[in-house]
Amino acid sequence: VQLVESGGGSVQAGGSLRLSCTVSGSASRYRRYCMAWFRQAPGKEREGVAAIYTGDDTTYYANSVKGRFTISQDKAKNSMYLQMNSLKPEDTAMHYCAADGRVCSRLDPEDYYYWGQGTQVTVS
Repeated sequence: VQLVESGGGSVQAGGSLRLSCTVSGSASRYRRYCMAWFRQAPGKEREGVAAIYTGDDTTYYANSVKGRFTISQDKAKNSMYLQMNSLKPEDTAMHYCAADGRVCSRLDPEDYYYWGQGTQVTVS
């Protein structure tokens, strides 16, 4: 399984970005597990942002992004998205997509087996 992120960039506070994650490889397996977005700022641990259970679209969010970010998927395109609105400087980080997670609600990077290379989000 390979994951490729796109959509990062630099925006001013209050702006929006939409991240995309395209999955290739064992798509059938991808359909039954958690997928998630994580982020990591310099000097900080990787933290969970949002997760989605691919079986029924149930979503989970970190408290810091609730009401601002929306995670979604498009099974036909083997893709996952993160719509980020009302961005804040503290959202600045490398953002990673992850697949094949076991417990979506935990937003724990230890639960995920496959990772993308990341896309940088910078908010000023």
